[in-house]
Amino acid sequence: MVFLTQHKYTLYGVAAILLWSFLVALVRDVSEIFSPIGGAAMMYSVSAIFLILVMGVPKLKDFPPRYLIVGTILFVAYEVCLALSLGMANDRHQAMEMAVINYLWPALTILLTVILGRKKVSFWLYPSVLIAFIGVAWCITGDSEVSPAVLMNNFSDNPVTYLMAFSAAFIWAIYCVVTQRLSNGKNAISLFFTATAITLWFQYALSDEAALTFSLSSTLTLLLAGIVVGSGYALWNKAIIGGNLVLLGTMSYFTPVFSTVISSVYLSITLSPSFWQGVVLVTLGSLICYFVTKEKPQKYSTLKST
Repeated sequence: MVFLTQHKYTLYGVAAILLWSFLVALVRDVSEIFSPIGGAAMMYSVSAIFLILVMGVPKLKDFPPRYLIVGTILFVAYEVCLALSLGMANDRHQAMEMAVINYLWPALTILLTVILGRKKVSFWLYPSVLIAFIGVAWCITGDSEVSPAVLMNNFSDNPVTYLMAFSAAFIWAIYCVVTQRLSNGKNAISLFFTATAITLWFQYALSDEAALTFSLSSTLTLLLAGIVVGSGYALWNKAIIGGNLVLLGTMSYFTPVFSTVISSVYLSITLSPSFWQGVVLVTLGSLICYFVTKEKPQKYSTLKST
């Protein structure tokens, strides 16, 4: 009976990881249908409502004050940077580059944990982080030679989105480390999503984006995006109760591959062999970081795979 229960919760976690792998494609699709800020605001609003319906209305008194303040700031900053970097990319291929940059966060999380904990770790940690960054450079340069000149040329093409994507990776790494220490086992995800939606609506009100218009197909896409993202968080919240966290934690490091496959199909993008090689390098670097620092099974309550 215990085995069946753990199996059920593990399946919840697998489903959550797969649902999160749709995030890049759905955010980009919604931003193209509506607008980068307005589309993201609507999507996070749908997700927030869905999470509240499934998980209940969050009660502020149930959460440590420092977790609420710091966690909200970091979560909102991350989601806004990620959503807008995907939505404001020049085209779908560049949006894929933003997604790969975002997936530096697992390696950065481990590196930050080691630095703050002042732990002695294997020498291989640092080359592993470097491999992940080389993978990003490999994706960005495409079939061109990997060089500072080529990287800077691509960066100058749309510097704001690249800065937001890199910021998102670092912010989420900080979020994972900090909230694990402050949350006291609590999860305020529905509150965080609500705060993200409010922030995006505020940005939309200050922007010069056109008024939002709806059709049946656009509304269905919006609902799908919001529910899929919200479901990923809701299922992960269930998975960490009794799932195989070692298996789920390891599997989550393959999210860049899952996300790239799903996004390329959903968005009808043909990616070059060098791009796929870069994705593999990012994944490989993160996996090596994980295994060279892994001591014992840990709870992955703050782990996310966007």
